Amino acid sequence: MSDETRQSVRVELGPRSYDILIGPGLLASAGAEIAARLPKARLLIVADERVDDLHGEALRAALSKAEIPHATMRVPSGEPTKSFPHFEAVVDRILEERLERGDAVVAFGGGVVGDLTGFAAGVARRGMGFVQVPTSLLAQVDSSVGGKTGINSPRGKNLVGVFHQPALVLADTDVLETLSPREFAAGYAEVVKYGLIDRPDFFHWLEAKRAAIFAGGAERAEAIAASCRAKAEVVAGDEREDGDRALLNLGHTFGHALESAARYDAERLVHGEAVSIGMALAHRFSVRQGLCPGQDAERAVAHLRASGLPTRIQEIPGTPFTLTELMGKIAQDKKVVRGALTFILTRGIGQAFVARDVDPAEIGRFLEAELGA
Repeated sequence: MSDETRQSVRVELGPRSYDILIGPGLLASAGAEIAARLPKARLLIVADERVDDLHGEALRAALSKAEIPHATMRVPSGEPTKSFPHFEAVVDRILEERLERGDAVVAFGGGVVGDLTGFAAGVARRGMGFVQVPTSLLAQVDSSVGGKTGINSPRGKNLVGVFHQPALVLADTDVLETLSPREFAAGYAEVVKYGLIDRPDFFHWLEAKRAAIFAGGAERAEAIAASCRAKAEVVAGDEREDGDRALLNLGHTFGHALESAARYDAERLVHGEAVSIGMALAHRFSVRQGLCPGQDAERAVAHLRASGLPTRIQEIPGTPFTLTELMGKIAQDKKVVRGALTFILTRGIGQAFVARDVDPAEIGRFLEAELGA
């Protein structure tokens, strides 16, 4: 693969800094890239079973070519895999393979596998090597970058986990061709998020280039690289989400509540769709609070809708949610501090901010109106 077709983004974290490599054909280079950063490491690949069926042989061939010893563990697709039983199974397989701290675990799949595998790598042997090979758009632009790992609890999403940075992220853009239109659109919600947080010029570019990004090619690779640069910059300044990194949760407080209420049923709702609805809700709530011009909120929502994404709670199929159910889930969000609600709100396109101590009664009245809309 020529340098012209590959982009590299550096996540600057001192001795734990690492590269995100983006471009076509990267699976074929995986062995060489991993060997350069983790010499003599043995690997356990934790693979989404659907991804493994499609691309597993290509990854294993690349590792064999680089003479890297490796084994593969397949896990089911879908959000329910981010659970205590699967976490225990991955840790047990690491120990069964007798991997040492200098060895590494490779997450091969979307955000679910990345979060699960990263958490297992973060605690097995009190922390061992970890490589992300994200195969969904959502994972390539968001969940594979920044070291947030974990699993879900019946009480809420991502409530159990650790911060554990990878040694390398390999984002092969070719594998995105095997995503369904729904999966690709869901990942695009996280791309839009970066523009809505603090990059209005990027949002305007997305408005102009959306069709080309969905079609593939140079615009898609640039959208991924721009998203990774945006996240890398935030993570470098606030690795453990004590300050500005919380902005990356735009749409997620509402979105996680919806996912949890839907019991992580992918037939009803996938993560990117929940984030899309959550961002739309955050903008509409900001308008209701007199913070954001109505035309900015409409513009953000219109772009999400044009991308094939839901923007209303009523668009989620199945049994309607209740206000009590959603407020209970929001109260369990990991950004709650001593019972006070924290939301990412906005003053306009690219003007998101952290709002602490949001009045639960205001959120309740807003959601009641949304549920009845």
